Amino acid sequence: MNLSWLEWKNTPWGKATKAQWRYALRNSIAMCLALGVAFLLDLDEPYWAMTSAAVVSFPTIGGVISKSIGRIFGSLLGALSSMLIAGMCLNDPWLFTFFIAGWLALCTYISNHYQNNVSYAFALAGYTAAIIAFSLTDATDSMQVFDITQARVCEVVTGIVCGALMMMILPSTSDGSTLLDSLRKMHLRLLDHAAMLWQPDITPQMRTSHEGVISQILTMNVLRIQAVWSHYRLRRRNNVLNFMLHQQLRLTSVISSIRRIMLNWPDQPANLPSVLQQLLDELKQPDTNKYRLAKILKDIYPENGSDFRHKTFWLHLRYFCWQYLQSSRWLAKLDEINPTSQLQPPKVSSIAQHTDSTEAAYNALRTFLCIVVGCAFWINTQWDAGASALTLAAISCVLYSAIPSPINSITTLMKSLALLSVVCYIAKFGLMIQIDDFWVFCLFLLPVLLTMQMFKLQHPAYAALWGQLIVYMGSFLAVTNPPSYDFQDYINDDFGKLAGVILAGLAFQILRPSSDKIKSRRIIRALRRDFIDQLSQKPQQSESQFESRIYHRISQLNQSKDEQSRLWLLRWGVVLLNCSHIVWQLRKWQARSDPLSVVREVCIRCLKGIMTEKGVQQKSLDATLQELLRMSTALSRHPEKAAQDLAGLIWRLYCSLSQLQQTYQDKPQPSETELAAPNP
Repeated sequence: MNLSWLEWKNTPWGKATKAQWRYALRNSIAMCLALGVAFLLDLDEPYWAMTSAAVVSFPTIGGVISKSIGRIFGSLLGALSSMLIAGMCLNDPWLFTFFIAGWLALCTYISNHYQNNVSYAFALAGYTAAIIAFSLTDATDSMQVFDITQARVCEVVTGIVCGALMMMILPSTSDGSTLLDSLRKMHLRLLDHAAMLWQPDITPQMRTSHEGVISQILTMNVLRIQAVWSHYRLRRRNNVLNFMLHQQLRLTSVISSIRRIMLNWPDQPANLPSVLQQLLDELKQPDTNKYRLAKILKDIYPENGSDFRHKTFWLHLRYFCWQYLQSSRWLAKLDEINPTSQLQPPKVSSIAQHTDSTEAAYNALRTFLCIVVGCAFWINTQWDAGASALTLAAISCVLYSAIPSPINSITTLMKSLALLSVVCYIAKFGLMIQIDDFWVFCLFLLPVLLTMQMFKLQHPAYAALWGQLIVYMGSFLAVTNPPSYDFQDYINDDFGKLAGVILAGLAFQILRPSSDKIKSRRIIRALRRDFIDQLSQKPQQSESQFESRIYHRISQLNQSKDEQSRLWLLRWGVVLLNCSHIVWQLRKWQARSDPLSVVREVCIRCLKGIMTEKGVQQKSLDATLQELLRMSTALSRHPEKAAQDLAGLIWRLYCSLSQLQQTYQDKPQPSETELAAPNP
């Protein structure tokens, strides 16, 4: 018999690293401490404090702080709403039903509109109100409503305080170090990404790499927010961090734009591939400067002044080098030891984010109908476990409304609840009923929590399952003050929780979230609508805001399995982004010659003529491309330098738009969602 799995090195505790031990100990002790403090405060349901400590467990200090603030705000808002709803509506069950369902729908809608703390706070405000309000259905005194609400809030705050205390005692990796390391890695990855995209071939890895770069930069924006909460030096330099993220998004756009130029440049110099490789190698050097880069750029400098294509490419490549060098210098300044020095990078707005109002309203409607149906069943049957069922249904509808695959999450939750029903039954009626001392119970609980945390960290494929087991274990153990061991209530309550999750699963199954194809269609329409606004004289969004919003919308389908939808969304985003940059350059371009200014206005009007919210007009597109090519060729022969510069901008616009024409040629009758440009 092979008993090697019993060896210490093969156990979860033996395989754990120092960081895993620190994380597991911190969260396990915080949960036990929260339970003990809740007993000392004589709170009637201490297990909510334990659950709260489990929910705010986060691997970084900034994450704990930001999540705790969101949880406190959401808990207070949910408690206040539950008091108002219960106080005014408990005498009329149907009035109570519509008010609590409306509040949950509103919280679902708002939480779907935002990310991070705001989304989490309103989601919590929704199901906190459900937790409190559904438990108040038997209350007959307004003072009793207040007491129960106050107790729930105290239990939540107790768990948050204990989690924060353990984070100070056993701190984790600094958010600031993680963010700066990620910025440096992305800074170097952009060069590898450029080397891939500047190849003449088209490979599936190009699209995957482009999506990965965009997603990672947007993820670093979340790290930036957490680092600002936890790190004083980075909080003072938040403007630099925000500028760096915008710079990396801009470099991503420039890399894609250079590829567009190369694909439409027929007579490239023979030494271009070798010079590009030399440039990328030089940019990787930490001590590089403009002089060394200029010496390499000299090898492909356009000798023929009338070759506007060569000149345009060279100027755009030089712009990429200067921007990358500027990012390198600002990244080095972030490492300066003096935290009091004030750094003033170019002012940019925060990273813009995409909101799908239609999907948010649809999710809110699902939550409303699910709660109304559940309450109607509860009212007609007078089921004792109706409160537990509706509480779990509300939590599931609110929490899982914004994730890509809610059915999978509901299934995982069902598995965890089924396991907890059996295991916690054995623990409660086989062990806890024989324990009189709280600290003896903690000696049993702490190793169990520690082991579960280890499994969660060491088995990423089952991390969601283990996480739900940890969070919901407190409500299944139902550690109350004084302890209660009513077998019938326990079984009924467990069935109620399972029934609530099943109800939410049916709601998601009947009112399914929009397919990725439909989401892609809506997002592409929004992209085109925003691009049309960019063509106006006074656009609502700046160049950097439009750029970050484009990329945020592209990232919405990163987890989608519908390859076609992801492809069309990425293609549309890249084409419209390249065109928008050229439009902004045309606005900034100045000339003393009035005829040249007229030509610039003609280019912008051409874009207005071919682009609508529903798609591209093919006949107008063909005519516009021919006109752009004719104008760029004619202006290249003009003696003025401004005219030659304008010829280069118009040719870049032609390069970006020409891919829409190729799509029509490859697929004669595409739908509006299938109009796209090729891989970036």
